[in-house]
Amino acid sequence: MLWSGSPGTGEPDDGEPDDGEDASEGTAVTAESTKARPVAGLAGEAAGPGAGLVSPAALLAEGATSDAALRQLLHGLPGVDQVGAAQRAATLATRSIKKDAKLWALDTAVSMVDLTTLEGADTPGKVRAMCAKARRPDPADPAVPPVAAVCIYPDLVGVARSAVAGSPVAVASVATAFPSGRASLAVKLADVRDAVQAGADEVDMVIDRGAFLSGRYGQVYEEVRQVREACGGAHLKVILETGELATLDNVSRASWLAMLAGADFIKTSTGKVSPAATPAVTLVMLAAAREFAQASGRLVGVKVAGGVRTAKDAIRYLVLVRETAGPRWLTPELFRIGASSLLNDLLMQRSKQLTGRYAGPDYFTID
Repeated sequence: MLWSGSPGTGEPDDGEPDDGEDASEGTAVTAESTKARPVAGLAGEAAGPGAGLVSPAALLAEGATSDAALRQLLHGLPGVDQVGAAQRAATLATRSIKKDAKLWALDTAVSMVDLTTLEGADTPGKVRAMCAKARRPDPADPAVPPVAAVCIYPDLVGVARSAVAGSPVAVASVATAFPSGRASLAVKLADVRDAVQAGADEVDMVIDRGAFLSGRYGQVYEEVRQVREACGGAHLKVILETGELATLDNVSRASWLAMLAGADFIKTSTGKVSPAATPAVTLVMLAAAREFAQASGRLVGVKVAGGVRTAKDAIRYLVLVRETAGPRWLTPELFRIGASSLLNDLLMQRSKQLTGRYAGPDYFTID
């Protein structure tokens, strides 16, 4: 048994293990319970996941990537009930985690972190220090897993590549005129090629939100497609910058557009715009990824970024992943958390879990 509580009845999680919980309570993990379920309030409770959606192969038939064809497709997706999505996300936030699964959850969250520094004042020394932490988050405890990736600007990819050599930590680079996305396609593609040539394993691109919001879907699709091609063997994460998309319907449409164009991950935000990641937005993106997988057979990951700072936040996102997309997405290959300050709180909570005592932030290196 992993998750305790049930919709409408669970008590808010205070970040502490539920020491006196009856083992008969909570949600048991069984073959039936691990099946992904429709998200109530998103596309209609009576319709199953993927209901009414045509296959991506049909969508990409000749001429299907014009503005008109893509508009017909994207505006034909089931509408998102914003109130229902917010209520569902709030309900899932009341789930707590069983004491015997807390350490697993913390380690899983550590392994999903994209440890990030995206500041104008970044230096090679700062990136090397961050990479050392990414490889060995807690030097005093070798049982702590390494993080999934480090995320930096393209000019520092070579530094990071050398610093993580010999470890499983990937090097991710933002590109395509991050964070605004305001540049010509030629400049964006050159940005991507430079990052990949320097050794990036993953590229985080930003979509042109102005083009998307004005209905130039074909332009957005083609940019993502060409960036995917320029990535070669590197994975592509497509940043939607959901704080600028205004509605959850737009979040759903942008998610589908990015996935159809070849995204390996869809990502909430750059972390430079407020609001950044929110549970309701993530819920919609996870549902889109689940339904895209059912329609196409291709698994696309989801990354949340911006504003995820505490272990409590991270665990709530793990619950959201399990209950929306399903347990299959509970892996660094399909879910990531972009953060700079989260890792230390995960380490402090992990220490508390093992020793029964809180360790202060001074016990861990600065991220």
